[in-house]
Amino acid sequence: MNLLYNDLSITKQAVHQGFNRALKHYEEASYLVNIIVQVRRDHPTMSCEGMYYRINPSTMGRDKFVQFCMDNGFRSAAPVNRRRTTDSSGVVRFDNLTLDFQVTGINQVWSSDITYFPVGNEFFYITFIIDNYSRRILGWNVSKSLTTESTTLPALKKAVNIRRKTLPRGIIFHSDGGGQYYDKNFVHYTQKTLHMKNSMCDYPWKNSYAERLNGVIKNCYLTHWPIKTFEGLVKMVDRAVDLYNREKPHKSLKFKSPIAFEETLM
Repeated sequence: MNLLYNDLSITKQAVHQGFNRALKHYEEASYLVNIIVQVRRDHPTMSCEGMYYRINPSTMGRDKFVQFCMDNGFRSAAPVNRRRTTDSSGVVRFDNLTLDFQVTGINQVWSSDITYFPVGNEFFYITFIIDNYSRRILGWNVSKSLTTESTTLPALKKAVNIRRKTLPRGIIFHSDGGGQYYDKNFVHYTQKTLHMKNSMCDYPWKNSYAERLNGVIKNCYLTHWPIKTFEGLVKMVDRAVDLYNREKPHKSLKFKSPIAFEETLM
């Protein structure tokens, strides 16, 4: 009887572990298309195999990654079919709540995106969260993997800590359709804990505020600094965020920095 019980316990545990591994694999795969689009934008002729060694995904080997690229239209230099890697069996999709929404103040719409940054022969990932009204970077995180626990969750928790005294209910949290944004733990945190409204655009390149921010941080700051390690990247991203928030003037903010602009609202 005890032996039977132990065998059943082991079987249930193995099934649970296998399910979790499958979720992690899907979570990473669902965002790889966005990363591949960014890599191809910077390196138009890079092969699928070359991108594998640059991106180094944790949940799939070279051959599977190359097939993944082929399945998603990346055989040629320019992506042919930038379709979403979604699955109809249980994937949550959110409406785009920003289409006709007029932003009139802070803490109404936050936008987020994940980008990559190469350091030597390695790729690391940077997650940003920006307030669409003040353009202030509220949350950010540098990671070695694309899991939700390494990207969107720590970035959002940092944003909440920054806004803890002025955090209202009903903030629209806008993103593309990456798996980290509909992961069950992330959705529970946004909806049940923070009472936010999740919003998604159809394609990554339509997430304009966050996409533009990615380019500014990478091209105006990080690429000009000597970054040789993961720890160095973490330090320089912190520095870039501080300079961007405190010193970079924005035309849309009457040439004030995001923090200076927010101070005029108090």
